[in-house]
Amino acid sequence: MAIEETAETVATTDTANGTEAADVTATAGAITYPTAPGYQVNVRSGPGTNHRVVKVLPYNTRVPIRCQRHGEKVSGPYGTTDIWDSIAPGQYVSDAYVRTGSDGFVTVPCG
Repeated sequence: MAIEETAETVATTDTANGTEAADVTATAGAITYPTAPGYQVNVRSGPGTNHRVVKVLPYNTRVPIRCQRHGEKVSGPYGTTDIWDSIAPGQYVSDAYVRTGSDGFVTVPCG
């Protein structure tokens, strides 16, 4: 299982204007998980592909998972799942694109 405790800032690309922003930050001691290699992962405003894309994560990004919730079922490199990971307030990525080492929740459910 590739879980790493780290203090890092992960650059992201804002799809609205193509600029980089450092707004996915893992604080010291926070656990981050790698996104699927070879993929730029869409970050959505809610747990489904019907929600708007708020930004796109660059290749080889690590993300913190604040909480998780069930949503639309998605297939990706890590299987088919309806679990969505909240990486920041109002920002969700499908767990099918995040290597958590589990088919279930790895943290608390979103409230």
